[in-house]
Order: sequence, then C-alpha cells, then structure tokens
Amino acid sequence: MKKIISIFLILTFVFSFVACNVNTENEVESTFKPLESESDNLDLDYDESPEEPQTKIPATLNGVSIADYTIVYDAEGLDYNKRAAEYIKNCIMERCGAELSVVDDASEVGAHEIIVGETSRELSAELDAECEGLEFSMLAKGGNIALEGDYFIIAAAAYYFMDTFGFTEGKNITIDDGLTVREPIVREAKNYIILIGDGMGVNHTLLFEQMTDSTDYSDKESFFYGYLLPSHGFSRTDSLSGTTDSAAGGTAISCGTKTYNEYVGLDRDGNDIQSITELAASLGKATAVMSTESKTGATPSTFSAHSYDRDDSKDIVEDQVALSQKFGTIIDCGYDYYNANNMNRIIEKHISDTLSKVAQDEDGFFLMYEEAHIDKHSHKNDMAKTFEAVLRFNQAIARFMEFAFYNPDTFVLITADHETGGILPDESGAFVYNSEEHTSADVPIFAYGDGSELFGGVTVENIQIGQTIASFMGVYNFGDQSEFSYLK
Repeated sequence: MKKIISIFLILTFVFSFVACNVNTENEVESTFKPLESESDNLDLDYDESPEEPQTKIPATLNGVSIADYTIVYDAEGLDYNKRAAEYIKNCIMERCGAELSVVDDASEVGAHEIIVGETSRELSAELDAECEGLEFSMLAKGGNIALEGDYFIIAAAAYYFMDTFGFTEGKNITIDDGLTVREPIVREAKNYIILIGDGMGVNHTLLFEQMTDSTDYSDKESFFYGYLLPSHGFSRTDSLSGTTDSAAGGTAISCGTKTYNEYVGLDRDGNDIQSITELAASLGKATAVMSTESKTGATPSTFSAHSYDRDDSKDIVEDQVALSQKFGTIIDCGYDYYNANNMNRIIEKHISDTLSKVAQDEDGFFLMYEEAHIDKHSHKNDMAKTFEAVLRFNQAIARFMEFAFYNPDTFVLITADHETGGILPDESGAFVYNSEEHTSADVPIFAYGDGSELFGGVTVENIQIGQTIASFMGVYNFGDQSEFSYLK
C-alpha cells in the first residue's frame, strides 16, 4: 500500500511541475551483520545422556560435507572479493557450525572449492557470463562453485549464494551443474541512505572518460557507479532565493521544504522544521550524519540542526549536541583525505565503523553521507581536484552499495544539492568550466532498493526526495505539502 501511495504522490507531483576524530588505521574491517539462521526443525536422534555430548550433523553441499570445502578468492583482485569470501565463511560457521578455510588462488587447488571472484582457477575461466548492470553469475560444476560479480557486486553474489540455498545445520544442499545469472535480492526497506555529492551535476559524473588516464585510484573503474543502479532521474534545485546555496539545497532534501539561502532547517518564515534525521529517530531508527566537510558545514548542518545563518557554528553545534543526546545520532564529519595509492582507506574505515553501529538497531537506520569537495574544487575551477573528489565519492558509494547487497532491506539514493561550475563540453568534447558559482542545472538522482523505481525516468523537485523517503517510513505528511491539495 505504501508504494501505491508513494507512486501516486510522486507522479502527481511531477505532473504538476512539468505541465570529529580521525581513525588512521589502514585495516578495513567487514561491517556486515551475520544472516539470521533459518532452522529446518530437524528431528535428529541425539543421545540424551548428559554424560555424552550431542554430535552435530554438518550440512552437505552436492553430497560433500560443507566442512570439506575451501573458500578461494583472487589474490590480485579487489578487497570486495576477499570480504565476500569472509562473509561466506562467517555465515557457514554461524549457520552450519563448520569453519572453512579462506585462501587466495595462489594456494594449491583443493578437492572442493567455493570460488569468489575472477581467480586463476579453471572454473573461473569457464565462467564467462554476459552480465549487465548489477547482474552477477554463478557456475556449478563437479562439486565446485564459482561466483563472479564486478566490483562490489560480488557482495550480492555472496548474499544470494548463502540466502537462496538456505545453509543450515544438517541440510542436504544440491546445486545443479550449470551457469546462473541473477540480480541482487531486494526486500522491503528499513534502512535508508542518502549520498550527496555537493555541487555534483550530471557532467561531473561523466568526467571519468576525460580524467581516469591521469589519476591513480583503487578500483580502476572508468565510470560513475550510480549508472549501475536501476533507477536514474533528475532533481530541480532552485530555492526561494533563486539559484540555491548548500543550506537551502540541503534543507529541501532533508526537510522536504523549500526555503531561502543561508537558512538551515528552517521554513520560509524562519520556523524550525523537522528533518528526515529527526523523523527517523522519532520512529526508533538509529541515525547518522557523515561528511568530508566539518560537522558545521551547510549540508551536514541541514540534517542535524536549525539556524538562520549557515555560518552560525555555535548555534549549529548546540543543536547537534542536543540531537545526539536525545536520539544518539552519530555525527561523524571532517575527514578530507587523499592518497593516490590508497585514496579512500581512512574514509572507508569511518563508513565501516558507522554502518556497523547503526546496523545494530533492529528498527533500521537513516544515514546521510556527503562528499563536500566536489563543490569546493569546482568553485576554484580545478578540474583535476574536482575529479579526485568525484572519484573519492565513487569509492564511498561502492562501500555503501556493498553494505546494501549484504543487507537487502536497505534503500540507497545518490544525488546532489546543486551543480557548481557550469561544467559543459567544449567544441572538442572535453568538459570545461563555465562559471565559478552554483548554477540552476538539474542534478542527477540514482536510486536502488525497495521503491527506487519511483525515481526512475522522472524529474522531481528536491523536496520530493525527503518526502518520498518519509512515505517509505509510513509518514505521508512530511515537509511542505502546499503543492499537494489532494492531501489536505
């Protein structure tokens, strides 16, 4: 029912408008919660004598005890593959009581293997599937299993493997030989993540073709990850002042209300208005606000405070402290790091730690993450630095999407508060700046998860982002509803 109402809300709206402390550890830990076991309620003939412990019956995979398998990942591959291998190991341990070894593909070939990623194993070479978008593939042959998925999509393959075949103690699992191509599992959302590239217009996301040859980066990707997501749309960003600043733009997204530039979490009359962070917290969800900017930067402030002046740091900090004291909201900001060889490691650690904390809440969570320096470098018309910021944002997106694949009840939306720099292609096709200021250009929306189709192929006002996510939470009167007379 909520989706029907949300669809009606979005379509009606569109029609109406169209006619901090830094942890410097380099080790990134897995942040993903173990899957919940699904008991088969097996009627096992245990020895009831208290002197003799009961013996567990291990699961079997294609007639072989699961304990006899080894999990193999590609030694030269990305960290996503190793984490996927560890994820499978942890799930099998929890569900089946068997501890499998995890090794890289430089090790000796075992009798029975679960292969994760594009390894040097023969079965990996045979796994030559045509996958598009978020698709991944699985090949079963002769008692061995191979899983492949590009970049962070391997997480979706690992989750599918563990969830679909129901690994539990004593279960006999059979996977027929052959190739399977699948898409990530999606469930009704209880976790909501908004990722904001401050100042990121459509052309910022297309800089990869122009810039990747001159920049070192960890994933070796040549495109913006948002384009892998199933739903692409656009957002209009003007504020009541005209071309928006980050305060009014952030407030529109976070509070579902248009306001004047400089205002943080206030409506046009200067009244405090509820943010999506406060709404989620009031519904019992864990909440977090993250940014590469300081916590008093305009965008993180709009998700955590209320002020007439975006530069009133004292007022903003007082509100943030009160929010954290009342709801336990995590405000983790102020990490602006670049490293050509390992550019996102520290930020990955922040993301991992924060996700690990908020994911413990059984009611789910809301989290906003901002990459602030796309805007800052665009103001200076520094294309190389701007691209580094877009690239860094892309790496953050990958980590959040990896989490979403391991936790299919997660909704992710990527967007911007406005465009900065007026980036356009010149006569040669190269992207160049045409301004040092914000512009009124539409910005992209990329969405994944339950309800993401509402943002596909449409252009919405930025206030619809927060309003629609609120409707997913079951709240249909969030933000300024003045345009929606049918809701009165």
